[in-house]
Amino acid sequence: MALHTGSPERHLESQAKVVAHAVRSHWGIESSLHWVLDVTFGEDASRIRRGMAAENMVVMRHLAINLLKNETSSNYYMPRKRRKALLDDDYRKKVLIN
Repeated sequence: MALHTGSPERHLESQAKVVAHAVRSHWGIESSLHWVLDVTFGEDASRIRRGMAAENMVVMRHLAINLLKNETSSNYYMPRKRRKALLDDDYRKKVLIN
C-alpha cells in the first residue's frame, strides 16, 4: 500500500472509491452466477427446504455448472449443454471426464 501524502478527505474519498468498486465487482459476479443457476437449474423455483438437502443441491448445481463450463467442445449455452448431457450418454461422459 502506498504512503498517502494528501489531505485526509482526499484519502477517504480515494478509499471509498476502492471499496465501492470492490462491492460492485462482487455483486456483478454474484448476479451473474445467480442468473446461470436460475436459468439453467430453475433454482428460484426449487422447493427443496428440509435438512441439508438445500445446501447439498447448491453444491451439486455448482459442480454441474463448473463441469459444463469446462466442457469446451461445443459452443452451446449452459441450459442447452445441460439438456444435451441429460439426453446424450457420450456427451455426458465427455462432460464428466473432461
